[in-house]
Amino acid sequence: MALTAASTTTITTLLISLLFLPKFYSSELDSHTSIAKADVDLLEFPLNLEFFEAEFFLYGALGYGLDKVAPNLTQGGPTPIGAKKANLDPFTRDVIEQFAYQEVGHLRAIQKVVKGFPRPLLDLSKESFAKVVDAAVGKKLSPPFDPYYSGVHYLLASYLIPYVGLTGYVGTIPKLQAPTSRRLVAGLLGVESGQDAVIRAYLYEHAHKIVEPYGITVAQFSNYFSDLRNKLGHEGVKDEGLWVPKSEGAEGKINGNALAGDADSVAYDRTAEEILRVVYGSGDEHKPGGFYPKGGNGNIARSHLH
Repeated sequence: MALTAASTTTITTLLISLLFLPKFYSSELDSHTSIAKADVDLLEFPLNLEFFEAEFFLYGALGYGLDKVAPNLTQGGPTPIGAKKANLDPFTRDVIEQFAYQEVGHLRAIQKVVKGFPRPLLDLSKESFAKVVDAAVGKKLSPPFDPYYSGVHYLLASYLIPYVGLTGYVGTIPKLQAPTSRRLVAGLLGVESGQDAVIRAYLYEHAHKIVEPYGITVAQFSNYFSDLRNKLGHEGVKDEGLWVPKSEGAEGKINGNALAGDADSVAYDRTAEEILRVVYGSGDEHKPGGFYPKGGNGNIARSHLH
């Protein structure tokens, strides 16, 4: 069938428009990878938590961190304070080493999509953890809590932060514009959720074990930690320990709480500001401290420090 002059003109116009499509959208894309600029800060912020997890797990399992394993991912950021190899049994060490390399992959995955930023200064010393634990239990423990002392101590310490990042990913996904961004965060959330499930399952198996010399059970420690995070976040209940009143368990029918979730067993979410309040230990996103003595990096974290 022959083309009319009108149809030829229409086709020509469409082809010219297609040639200019990249230019039409370029103002909305990040120059680093072609994702929506609105997504960049949201994708970079989790690096603060991913750096923490990578360093804590690497040092705990291997006795060294990103400076040896993947120095390029640190982008020149300072070496963590006080991190060291933990006294772990072979099984726990194996699992934590797996987590460690998974976190290296997470850092790389994010930095493939956005430029990222240098590793923030992290205080992973036993003294830093002891302060958080003292705040959670409401008294100064003697001897001070040492996350590197044993497998149980280390997994209780691991309970403190990774779950916070998980809730952050849940809160981030609805705010992202680009499918590429949502796919990345959904993938990160899947593995982070798995890590949290493994940690909680191990601790749940030992829920009624007394952690010596404190006379406090594993379940009680988890409840103290979750209550502290709820308090610091200032946004109600977004955290639950391993053993809860039956009315707060799944469908109001059980005390065991191997996985945390709301009344419909859906994962809780947190904003970046809530996360900063928790990891700073100050309850205020404008006051750094705790595991981040100089605050987090990236536009979101730094915007609250000025």
